[in-house]
Amino acid sequence: MSNPWDDWDHVLKVDPDKALREGETFEDVCRTGTDAIEIGGTLDITAEKMTRVVDAAAEYDVPLYQEPSNPGVVIDSPALDGYLIPTVFNAGGPFWITGAHKEWVRIDDLDWSRTHTEAYIVLNPEASVAQLTEANCDLDADDVAAYAKVAERMFGQEIVYVEYSGTFGDAEKVAAAHDALADATLFYGGGIRDYESANEMAAHSDVIVVGDLLHDEGVDAVRETVKGAKDA
Repeated sequence: MSNPWDDWDHVLKVDPDKALREGETFEDVCRTGTDAIEIGGTLDITAEKMTRVVDAAAEYDVPLYQEPSNPGVVIDSPALDGYLIPTVFNAGGPFWITGAHKEWVRIDDLDWSRTHTEAYIVLNPEASVAQLTEANCDLDADDVAAYAKVAERMFGQEIVYVEYSGTFGDAEKVAAAHDALADATLFYGGGIRDYESANEMAAHSDVIVVGDLLHDEGVDAVRETVKGAKDA
């Protein structure tokens, strides 16, 4: 059975707590060439902010996924193609592995056919997600590969996500995760700022995720990363 992300190279992550660059619109965002838009953030996220972004992007022909940071910000919109739920495999305790997720399943009428999990391996200790989850980021390439294998082989995860959030990652560790996987798709996110960085990490992963660049530099910079991912 195929998954929606099997043909993706590039995902654009929109933080609903951050503004677009002056003069840019969600029409511009949706026309960057990205394969999908993921809407989510770690801090100060609300259902209202999520709804604003989904509604603004809904009329354009780009798949929309919500990556909610907690069950309280989940929205039910026909414009969404699905939900991507993070579980942090190297979190400092069980809450961000299974504890928070037992609350997800309490949502009435949760659409399981559109709900997918992402096995995060968080590697930037300065990132908000690392601090929130108390992630153990002191991992070498063998550790990262082992986490990737655990995620796929023991927990049946179809997406493994190496997350450097805010800084450009170690290509050796990303490649180790990719090599450890048999069928799961490897997402990489963190520090992609231009064609070259996108092209480099796309060569070591299946899908690159670009986020802060949209809010910091705008849609033209995002388009360059799409080209870098597609050329890898």
